[in-house]
Amino acid sequence: MSVWLYTIASVLIVSLISLIGVIALVLKEKTLKNILLYSVSFATGCFLGDVFFHLLPGNDFNTQFSVSILLGIIMFFVLEKFIRWRHCHELASKNHPHPISFMILFGDMFHNFIDGLIIGASYLVNIKLGIATTIAVFFHEIPQEIGDFSALIYGGFSKSKALLYNFLSALTAIIGAILILIIGSKFNLINLLIPITAGGFIYIAASDLIPELHKEVDIKKSILQLVFFIFGIIIMFGLTFLD
Repeated sequence: MSVWLYTIASVLIVSLISLIGVIALVLKEKTLKNILLYSVSFATGCFLGDVFFHLLPGNDFNTQFSVSILLGIIMFFVLEKFIRWRHCHELASKNHPHPISFMILFGDMFHNFIDGLIIGASYLVNIKLGIATTIAVFFHEIPQEIGDFSALIYGGFSKSKALLYNFLSALTAIIGAILILIIGSKFNLINLLIPITAGGFIYIAASDLIPELHKEVDIKKSILQLVFFIFGIIIMFGLTFLD
C-alpha cells in the first residue's frame, strides 16, 4: 500500500509541473532562461546520480543486464525520433493550430506515460529509489513542460487551451504508474526494468540535456552549471543513506 501511495503522489506532483508554463507568461525572458539553464544542469546530475548510485549498484553486470541497458537507450532514441515531427508552414491561429501542436501533445502523452512507468517501477524496487527517480524526473520536466507550453502557443493554441491540454497530457503518467504497479506485482519485471530505466536516464542526460548545457559558453554561467550539475549528483548520493 505504501508503494501505491508514494507512486501516485509522485506522479501527481510531476504531472502538476505541466502547469508551470503559466510562469513563462509573467517572468522576464532573461530570468526564465537562467531558471531553465540551471534546472537542466541539476536534472542532468540527478539523472546520472540516480543511475550510478541507485539503479546500477548491487546488480550483476552480465550480458543480459548490459543488453537491457542498451535496450533502454534504443527505446528512448526511438521515442525522441517519434516526437520530432515536421512543422506546418501555414500561418498558425486559434482557428488553425499547427499540426505540430497535436504532434507535441501526442508525443508528450507517450513521454509522460513512460515517466509514470519509470517512477512506478522504481518504487517497486524500494522507496529510496522511487524518491530519487521522482526528483530526477521532476527537474527534467520543468524545462520540458515550459517548452511544450511555448510550442503549443506558437502552434496556434490559446494560453488557457495550451495550459489545459498540456496538463491533460501529463496525466498519462498516472496511467503508466498504475499499469506498472499492477503488472509488476504479478510478474517479476524488476530485473528487466532497472537496466532499461538506467539506459533511458543515460540517454536523456547524454543526448538531450548535456548538449543543451554546452550551448552556454559564458564562463560564470558555465561554472554555475557545473555547480548545479554536481549538486544534483550529491543529492542522489545523499539519498543512498535513507533507510
